[in-house]
Amino acid sequence: MLSVVILISGRGSNMASLLAAADAGTLPVRVAGVLANRSDAGGLETAAACGVPTRVVDHRQFATREDFDAAMATAIDAFSPDLVVLAGFMRILGAAFVRNYHGRLINIHPSLLPSFPGLHTHARALAEGVRIHGCTVHFVTPDLDHGPIIVQAAVPVLDGDSEETLAARVLAQEHQLYPLAVRWFSEGRLRLCAGRVVLDSPQLDSGALIAPQTSAR
Repeated sequence: MLSVVILISGRGSNMASLLAAADAGTLPVRVAGVLANRSDAGGLETAAACGVPTRVVDHRQFATREDFDAAMATAIDAFSPDLVVLAGFMRILGAAFVRNYHGRLINIHPSLLPSFPGLHTHARALAEGVRIHGCTVHFVTPDLDHGPIIVQAAVPVLDGDSEETLAARVLAQEHQLYPLAVRWFSEGRLRLCAGRVVLDSPQLDSGALIAPQTSAR
């Protein structure tokens, strides 16, 4: 069974959705560990309550980003994961770290990339007046929030939406999308081809989901 390590910085709601899917048997992976860069990350308690080992690698204890990255890589590698999943992990990882996990490091971002990379995505979407917003699961590359896209989910932006209401609508999609993408990876159905993701035999359950290029192999 595929082994996964999850990285968090806060409450870890996407981590919780992955743990719930694994517990329900709809996500055939073993979550080997949950790592956080903050000791007060609420998701650590959630993971521990599910019997998942947790570790803290506090970024504030390291003089440089490279030192933190090296310590985080050591902590990750102790679990020998097949896949590293960023779930609300709020630290920028260096190029050497990212290259070390090329093709097995994924992230979920609360916008329809390439629109609105970085922070405050919902406020920026409202300020720009977009009518469609959403979330994206992608492979991580050294270019922030610009890795090959695995799958996206779209939601409408409604008249009268606030940042909070829009964020809640997107988050509900995130909790469905991330387990789906991790399941595809665990089934060996994702391939990187010329910098793009190819998905073999997609079976999407929601009209809101947007799959990458597909193959009927």
